[in-house]
Amino acid sequence: MTHPAPADPPETPSTSLASLIGHLAATIAAEHFPTGDRAALRRLKPDAPPNLAFYRFAFRHLPQNWENRRTAWTALVAGIALMCPKPHRQDRSVGLTLAETGYSEKRLERLLAAEGDTLHTLLLRAARFLAAKNESCNWTDFAHLLLDRNPEKARLKIARDYYRSLKDHD
Repeated sequence: MTHPAPADPPETPSTSLASLIGHLAATIAAEHFPTGDRAALRRLKPDAPPNLAFYRFAFRHLPQNWENRRTAWTALVAGIALMCPKPHRQDRSVGLTLAETGYSEKRLERLLAAEGDTLHTLLLRAARFLAAKNESCNWTDFAHLLLDRNPEKARLKIARDYYRSLKDHD
């Protein structure tokens, strides 16, 4: 009697979010992605109604029921677009990247303590800061901060990576 080959293990929410973020970043940063749409995505404000470029992108690339967390997805997509042409690097955690680029502890404290609209605004400021430094980071860290029902693990990871990087440079 032959046994069927074992099925692939189911994706965990974390790995599926990581692959989704990789897909979103690759799509927005792609050479063939319309530059007008990328510019429109950069101008998104999570507390304002989205533009048509966002809706076109969202209905093609975001997961089902994204509408339930529209402002978080808007901040995420806008931040990725702000950091193009190379927004996402899986091997560069947000905390490490912020530390190595001189992002202040005061800014980090405000970012990690923020919720709701304030979090969206401060996250986009962090994305602009990193874009100005021509840096890339792992957007999955930011996605967990924005999308997790309990973002405490995401806050801890960002803070841990930030302070470990500073310790390594002392």
